[in-house]
Amino acid sequence: MPRTTFHQLRTLEAVVRLGSITRAAQELHLTQPTVSAQIHELQQALDAVLVEPAGRGIRPTEAAQLLRAAALDMFARWQRFEDELQALHGLERGVLRIAGVTTTEYFIAQWLHRYTTEHPGIDIELAVDNRDAVVRRLREEAIELAVMMMPPEQPPLEGVPLMDNPLVLIAPLDHPWTRLARVPRRMLDGAPLLLREPGSGTRLATEAWLRAQGRQPQIRATLGSNEAIKHAVAAGLGVAFLSRHALADDPARDGVVIVPMAGTPIQRQWMLVWRRDRRLSLAARRFVEHMRAQPPQPPATTPASPAPAPPGDTGQAV
Repeated sequence: MPRTTFHQLRTLEAVVRLGSITRAAQELHLTQPTVSAQIHELQQALDAVLVEPAGRGIRPTEAAQLLRAAALDMFARWQRFEDELQALHGLERGVLRIAGVTTTEYFIAQWLHRYTTEHPGIDIELAVDNRDAVVRRLREEAIELAVMMMPPEQPPLEGVPLMDNPLVLIAPLDHPWTRLARVPRRMLDGAPLLLREPGSGTRLATEAWLRAQGRQPQIRATLGSNEAIKHAVAAGLGVAFLSRHALADDPARDGVVIVPMAGTPIQRQWMLVWRRDRRLSLAARRFVEHMRAQPPQPPATTPASPAPAPPGDTGQAV
């Protein structure tokens, strides 16, 4: 009888969790024929049907669900063994699986460098994606840790605040607002505004702030990255809210200027989060301890403080 392997069980777990051979192959970095072959070998070894045709896709059987539950128990026990072994070796080996939302690309590598300097045997698996994709990775257990600005309510998470994340309003260098000492919030009404894509934490924070202020700008365009936003603002397409961390020390190098609008920056925080219902690996636990012991410092430059309001301008939203 063919033998069941750890790799086959990993493949089966991904197929059942994702409900798709194609998506499982993408996540595992395997070809679809390889995934299909491993499932076929498992079915032969167990003499049980694990997947059934369902339209153009597949549907895991009850036997597959039972096998996935057993495999997860095995993986958890194996993880404990690896943790104990790593502890014996002083965390000389291991893998840290972490993801950050797109704006973290400007600083997360520095955090990881400090950590790997202390633990050079740790391999890093880093994904940088938009907020929705990072949340999906947490749900699917493709990562253990995530850095984001607005954690979701589900799955239930624990976390630790890391660093302030001020969202500033930017405009092109020659924008009329740049000649004002302080820009009232009412001037946003009808103004062309550029937003990040749906699901972006920056967009969620911006929309929440606009609702709270009762402001109604004209949504001119939706763009999928901070760099695209900066280029579009510099070209005069509109104004935008963006993390200060996404800008150069001198924003003029990006072709933009920070607008001194009343009520800004929008104050948010970066959070390191993980699933409350899952046990972290030793490498992940050590990273959490590392970040708590050595909180990251904000960039040397900070958003320009709003200039004093001129006579007659209280800076209130009117």
